[in-house]
Amino acid sequence: MPLASTSFLHLGIVDILDILFVAVILYWVFRWIRGTSAMNIFLAIIILLVIRIIAVATGMELLSTLMGTVLDVGAIAIIVIFQPEIRRFLNRMGSRTEAGKSFLNKLFRRQEQGVGSISINEIAEACKEMSQQKVGALIVLPNNDSLEEIIESGDKVDAVISKRLILNIFFKNSPLHDGAMIIASDRIVAARCTLPISDRADIPAHMGLRHKAAIGVSEKTDASVVVVSEETGNISFIREGTVIPVTSINRLKLYIGNINEDNQQAGK
Repeated sequence: MPLASTSFLHLGIVDILDILFVAVILYWVFRWIRGTSAMNIFLAIIILLVIRIIAVATGMELLSTLMGTVLDVGAIAIIVIFQPEIRRFLNRMGSRTEAGKSFLNKLFRRQEQGVGSISINEIAEACKEMSQQKVGALIVLPNNDSLEEIIESGDKVDAVISKRLILNIFFKNSPLHDGAMIIASDRIVAARCTLPISDRADIPAHMGLRHKAAIGVSEKTDASVVVVSEETGNISFIREGTVIPVTSINRLKLYIGNINEDNQQAGK
């Protein structure tokens, strides 16, 4: 009889696999929400779940029922609270499935969103001049994910990419300068677009709203972003939430050119 209360400790192969799968899932969830405001909520949920498991294993029926009710009722609230993180997680999971992307691209004949060498040169030269004049700029370059919602938040332009047009749009007195520019398929698709702001707590204090917006859209989609700081004139290339300082215009051209390579590999 004394051993009966600890019978739940006898583990089989299936139990070990079950624990490993749960551990892997928790690890990936932790990675995706690390540094966000959802982290504390996630830890609280884990504590409640552990309490329920212990209650069930030790036969504490009242506590087990109470914890079960709290977790069941809170399931909907959890989905609402973690909606941005869940969306980002599923989006990243799908974007890493190369076979699935290739099949969908071929099935729907998705249009390539990259830019040609001439357009890359126009973008880089515009960024160089804006950097010298300390004109703030935010240029989003989509990869495979659709940015329709972001495009709809701004003004559609649909114009050929040119250095002069980019400079005019980001000119301080221009009505379109405030917000992000979306560039895809050798066209300036839209301007004055609103981007999601990252809620990460580890973003350096010297980075302003432009950088936080660039990090936010690069976290929620697979788009890359070029940022020109209005305060310092520094140029940054941001992808997957990582800020890369641009040390030269040739380096910027290389970063943008790599987006085209990713698009080509996804379409194969």
